[in-house]
Amino acid sequence: IARGAMEAEVQFAAGYPGTPSSEIIETLADAAKRLNIHAEWSTNEKVAAECAAAAAFAGLRSIVTMKNAGLSVALDFLTHLSYTGLGNRGGAMLAAVCDDPNAHSSGDETDSRWLAQFASAPLLEASSVQEAKDITKWAFDLSTEFECFVILRGYTRLCHASSTVKLNELPNFDRR
Repeated sequence: IARGAMEAEVQFAAGYPGTPSSEIIETLADAAKRLNIHAEWSTNEKVAAECAAAAAFAGLRSIVTMKNAGLSVALDFLTHLSYTGLGNRGGAMLAAVCDDPNAHSSGDETDSRWLAQFASAPLLEASSVQEAKDITKWAFDLSTEFECFVILRGYTRLCHASSTVKLNELPNFDRR
């Protein structure tokens, strides 16, 4: 997911730690200085979502990451964002929400697909590691085209899987 975001020229990343989503921000933070990406841990998932939306409002490509329980924390803001949209400044916002079926490292098994439907938000779901990278890149294009945030649903087995992935070239990150 992090590599897909990099290939999609993400410029801003915020999240709140919680497995299985933590590795996305960790990976983007490791590449941040080299690729000119702002990456941060936020106070909570709502603050992370608000920061990512602000970046999108400013015309940047942004990602917010959280685990399934965190979506409930950010849901009030995201539900309203579904109706207001991101505006037409060319920005994009992806919410990578990683579910934890069987509650391996969570207190519950919240299924974010139902919350995405409640929030009237488009949701994409990958079935393989390769698909996760490719769909992430595509989600940014959808967000830009329809001026809305897009949810990418990850889940424990996908987020902690390892596989051979065909990488594309990273774009030029020489920007202000």
